[in-house]
Amino acid sequence: MIIKSLELMNFRNYEFLDLKFSEGTNILYGDNAQGKTNVLEAIYLSATTKSHKGSKDRDIVKFDSEEAHIRTYLEKQEIQYKVDVHLRKNKSKGIAIDGQKIKKAADLLGLLNVVFFSPEDLSIIKNGPAERRRFVDMELCQLDNFYLYNLNHYNKIVNQRNKLLKDMYFKPELKETLNIWDSQLVSFGSKIIERRRIFVEQLNEIIYDIHKRLSGDKEELSIKYEPDVEIDDFAKLMKNSQEKDIRLKQTSIGPHRDDFCFMVGNIDIRRFGSQGQQRTAALSLKLSEIELVKKITKDIPVLLLDDVLSELDSSRQNYLLSSIGDIQTIITCTGLDEFVNNRFEIDKVFKIVEGTVQE
Repeated sequence: MIIKSLELMNFRNYEFLDLKFSEGTNILYGDNAQGKTNVLEAIYLSATTKSHKGSKDRDIVKFDSEEAHIRTYLEKQEIQYKVDVHLRKNKSKGIAIDGQKIKKAADLLGLLNVVFFSPEDLSIIKNGPAERRRFVDMELCQLDNFYLYNLNHYNKIVNQRNKLLKDMYFKPELKETLNIWDSQLVSFGSKIIERRRIFVEQLNEIIYDIHKRLSGDKEELSIKYEPDVEIDDFAKLMKNSQEKDIRLKQTSIGPHRDDFCFMVGNIDIRRFGSQGQQRTAALSLKLSEIELVKKITKDIPVLLLDDVLSELDSSRQNYLLSSIGDIQTIITCTGLDEFVNNRFEIDKVFKIVEGTVQE
């Protein structure tokens, strides 16, 4: 998988941009708030239809424009593709592959596989369950269209059920319809639980060796899936929680409350790990994500590193940089010192200044 070039029009602070990437390591450097991360955001959006920041389309379009365009040219298994993303402030986005409009995100997902690594990801272990669920969901949605389908339907049902629970305060007779929503919730939710369990098993097969090397053979890391409810109990517990949910006016059980535990030996490092342990585990997680994408897709993803090196000590920097030899990598940073000092090979350098690029 190679991104050949990227064209932007009225995207964030770019009026127009045309970048041609090397197949190896590409560096985007410059001061903060110049637009480096915006380039990575555009690539991530071309791969997943979503901003890695969770931004809405209207906030991505340049402030004095009504629409923005992203055009990504890529090569996958010696076949050329062009992905067009058309963002509008007041309408839903349009997406086309090789000039043919697609009707749903699932038709795009999996074409361009990317792994995005930002400083925020270094806190994924110590932060709340929502961030860990988001990591799992974003990766699985790229790898598995059925998971995307089930997750989208599950989230819609949770939202509709929550609205129903609020409406029941004024219309108690609506309670008769609750069982219908519950059965759908159990159906889609059970498929999510099953796929998340497999995903964690697949990650564990990879992360153990990576983390052991990264910690200098000192630590053994494992991930444990903590489902909020087991599949066999799901329907019964949904029934039993109806009165509680009516009082709370929200759905209190289901995979939207799942978590993932990171264990070093017998220690839950979410709660009791040092910052160094948590960051090393986060780095292991991202490197494992790369290997898992390779294993499942039989292709190599594009790696997007957003100013991560400045957040890592020299040993973790060296390990990360030495791990990405065969991967097209696009890195943002404020300076080139990390690469020069480590004698790291750079294939192309772009300097970003206020939405303009010097190659």
